[in-house]
Amino acid sequence: MMDKTFDPAAVEARISSRWDEAEAFKAGREDRRDAAPYTIVIPPPNVTGSLHMGHALNNTIQDILCRFERMRGRDVLWQPGMDHAGIATQMVVERQLMERQIHRRELGREEFVKRIWEWKDESGGRIKAQLQRLGASCDWSRERFTMDEGLSAAVLKVFVDLHKQGLIYKDKRLVNWDPKFQTAISDLEVQQVEVKGSLWHIRYAIDGQPERFITVATTRPETMLGDVAVAVHPDDERYRDLVGKFAILPLVGRRIPIVADEYSDPEKGTGAVKITPAHDFNDFEVARRHKLASINILGTEAQLTLADNEDFLRDLPESATLQAVMALDGLDRAEARKRIVAMLEETGDLVEIEAHTHTVPHGDRSGVVIEPYLTDQWYVDVKPLAERALGAVRAGKTRFVPENWEKTYFQWLENIEPWCVSRQLWWGHQIPAWYDEEGNHFVAMTETEAQAQARARHGRDVVLVRDEDVLDTWFSSALWPFSTLGWPDETPEVKRYYPTNTLVTGFDIIFFWVARMMMMGLHFMDEVPFDTVYIHALVRDEKGAKMSKSKGNVIDPLDVIEQYGADALRMTLAAMAAQGRDIKLSVQRVEGYRNFATKIWNAARFAEMNGCRRVDGFDPKSVTETLNKWALSETAKAVNEVTAGIEAYKFNEAALAAYRFVWNVFCDWTLELAKPVLQGPDSDAKVETQATIAYIFDEISKLLHPFMPFITEELWAIKGEEGPRRETILALAGWSNLDALIDPAAEAEIGWVVDLVNEVRSARSETNVPAGAQIPLVLVTPSSDVKARAARWDDTLKRLARLSGITIVEKAPKSSIQLLIRGEIAALPLEGVIDLVAERARLTKEIQKVDSDVSKIDAKLGNADFLKRAPEEVVDEQRERREESLGRKAKMEDALRRLSDG
Repeated sequence: MMDKTFDPAAVEARISSRWDEAEAFKAGREDRRDAAPYTIVIPPPNVTGSLHMGHALNNTIQDILCRFERMRGRDVLWQPGMDHAGIATQMVVERQLMERQIHRRELGREEFVKRIWEWKDESGGRIKAQLQRLGASCDWSRERFTMDEGLSAAVLKVFVDLHKQGLIYKDKRLVNWDPKFQTAISDLEVQQVEVKGSLWHIRYAIDGQPERFITVATTRPETMLGDVAVAVHPDDERYRDLVGKFAILPLVGRRIPIVADEYSDPEKGTGAVKITPAHDFNDFEVARRHKLASINILGTEAQLTLADNEDFLRDLPESATLQAVMALDGLDRAEARKRIVAMLEETGDLVEIEAHTHTVPHGDRSGVVIEPYLTDQWYVDVKPLAERALGAVRAGKTRFVPENWEKTYFQWLENIEPWCVSRQLWWGHQIPAWYDEEGNHFVAMTETEAQAQARARHGRDVVLVRDEDVLDTWFSSALWPFSTLGWPDETPEVKRYYPTNTLVTGFDIIFFWVARMMMMGLHFMDEVPFDTVYIHALVRDEKGAKMSKSKGNVIDPLDVIEQYGADALRMTLAAMAAQGRDIKLSVQRVEGYRNFATKIWNAARFAEMNGCRRVDGFDPKSVTETLNKWALSETAKAVNEVTAGIEAYKFNEAALAAYRFVWNVFCDWTLELAKPVLQGPDSDAKVETQATIAYIFDEISKLLHPFMPFITEELWAIKGEEGPRRETILALAGWSNLDALIDPAAEAEIGWVVDLVNEVRSARSETNVPAGAQIPLVLVTPSSDVKARAARWDDTLKRLARLSGITIVEKAPKSSIQLLIRGEIAALPLEGVIDLVAERARLTKEIQKVDSDVSKIDAKLGNADFLKRAPEEVVDEQRERREESLGRKAKMEDALRRLSDG
């Protein structure tokens, strides 16, 4: 006997153990050796803590696909693993150490990295447990880590090969420098923050013309010490005669050329700009065009470095102001700015200070202002790699779902710049480059190979020192689809499971990860890494706001699972995962799907108590009862709808199709219509109906399994205790094709009954007919088929629609509600049941009120100032209220139309 209630907490761990014992998720099972492979690589979560709701959505979608394809008989590999996450993980461990007043440099590299490995083991184990709580059907026996031995070998080979091919090189260029972490970071790790600052107007004297000045405007006066030129637009008449002459850099006294360059905008500021190539990306390009030197006046912690700076000191005249400038050596950039502004005021070179709001780059993890910083780094020339990656998507070898994300992919790759892959960190893949005393580098798989290269160059053994930098974490994760399969070795897994099938990921890492996997996969494997990229949306709070700890609106997936069960959370996320639309998640929605699980459980208990047990040899095609034919036909249509939804990556449509079938068609109608038979005397019809319901329940378990694996696996086991022995657990059961059971004739009959009862119930509700009132129904000149149906289902129709009787008439009576049921007219005479005049007046008044509400909303949405100032979630809420109001209005207008005078 089934338990009275379904307890997820009691079931989930037991079901997980059952899957493990059966090795249900293991790729390459003996029974699937000849099956077509289906591969998904997990976007490896960072070993920096716990999973959030975005991870829950991402992994639910992956699991739906994997369970679906596994049930369709394919050899599924869902490759799990985690990412070492370079800077993010180092930051977590550094923060832990700082709480104990320990700096990583006090520990040394070896001990610090050891501490990170300890953290990785702790965090990685927690993440794996969380994924398993969610029900993720990964092949956990194949779990990988971006810094495990095999993947590290892949990283070394890729770096060395790209270097041999001339695609990896070392160069001195500007990078985004994070002074807190003292490392280069990528453009996409930089956040632009709007700040209220100042624009300082500084005059530069013209060399040889002591009474003449050129004024520049800058937001960063501290960088003027590194100025190498002043640029003006070639068409700017104000400065045309100055081009080719020299200006004198205030405080420093250096002669710097005045150059003509279109970068200078005559409409902005003074029309003249200072050129500081070591501290501004645009200035760097200007300097390259005019072959100007670069002077870096900041250190790795964004402090002034002047005293031993040969580039800064070269060819400087001695002066009192220069001595004062030299006293700034070692100052933080913020303090240096204050001092320099004060010195410019003293010398009379500060013309004006203008209030100025502008964007300032900040590190997305450190939160500090990012410095453009001139430094030696390793780069990948990705242009040729990007051309192949662009071509593959244009040729349809890989498609994006939704398709509009292709534009983002194209835009990034068409404008791609060299990829800076070196990071000044200790945690990561150390760059396989060694330097001799002269600074020459030797790139090799091992130090021994590097020594051989150095010996060949120098004709003798030399001392080599390894590059201390590590690779950008995205370098290793770019290899994920094939490195996890054992590449660079020619393993059977590489041959069988590459290329993979579907990549499920978020839009924010299309460039970080997707594009780079495309480039590396095509270059090293000569095939795209996946045929489909499904881009899912964000999970927001119920009002549409982005979840954040500062707002206090974060919903923890583990907390939700503890309270409502994994199935309820998964079904909620799937049902709301419409393509291109963010999910507005509320705990109430999850509670609703917990109630759905309860509904399924109660239906299973009802079936059990009414003798609905599986029958050996039951053939659904042989049933004779119209109700059973209809129920099986509806089951077949539901299977097709869910299949089509998952295949089209329309997970919300698939989930809602399953939901509607189970709740509305099966629970509300099949069981309700079958009650008189199930609870009546023994008969052939009863036996057939019991067997049919048991059969459909098995199909429901299959249908819902990709979305709600725990409750369905539990019901599959319970329902397998009686009757024929189960051949397998549900996770390995076959997905059904029931097209042979679709029965238009049965649908015409039972569908008419269902539609009629639904229409009567809707009309009663809309016109305020008392719930307990028995009302008459008339069929207006019905066809012979409808007459016969009405007679066969007379008792059922009266019971379910609360009818006092059903009669046949030639014309609808006055004061009746008319219903159109599959092209034929039925009517509910309501005279004496409700006050028709009052009801019309009520509906008219309600419609007017809705019109008024909609007008107010339209006024807001038509107000440009409101749209500009209101948060996005508030605007969305107004739009949703408008849609809901119009939906209510349509129903009331329909009810008003039904209240005819005949």
